[in-house]
Amino acid sequence: MAGVKILVAGFGGQGILFSGKFLASKGLFEGKNVSWLPSYGPEMRGGTANCSVVICDEQVDSPIIPNPDILVVMNLPSLIQFEDAVAPGGKIFVDSSLVSEKVKRSDVEAFYIPASQMAAQNNLPTLANMIMTGKVMHEVPYLGRGDFRSVLEKVISARHQALLELNLKALELGAQ
Repeated sequence: MAGVKILVAGFGGQGILFSGKFLASKGLFEGKNVSWLPSYGPEMRGGTANCSVVICDEQVDSPIIPNPDILVVMNLPSLIQFEDAVAPGGKIFVDSSLVSEKVKRSDVEAFYIPASQMAAQNNLPTLANMIMTGKVMHEVPYLGRGDFRSVLEKVISARHQALLELNLKALELGAQ
């Protein structure tokens, strides 16, 4: 199967579900088959949150991802919970501003991005998730670059359209 299985995980309120929705929407926008499966604790903000995204050229068999190719973690509990599940040869992206531990596995590629710190320094305090997403898209050729603006215009709700340019800036920061 030509495609990628992504798990994005962290606390509620970090934009975990939005990142996944953006990735799935971008895949859909490019004519790929996608699934987006959000999961969050009853607390929502501050509780656990994760989302599974499958983007592929063929039909998606299941939205459940036992062994993601890509893991994006925005907190330590998520790294602890999901690191071992990543497929050998996969990639793990860690918000190193919030997670001080390193990936223990040697059969995966680890990226440490100080996304929360970068967001704060660039006056984007709620967009560390999109900085992480920009880095993922830069490092995973299958996801490509493409037209972020058109996808964001569809994904960002009408009442939050003022955040469009900030999201674009966050994606570009992550890609750099």
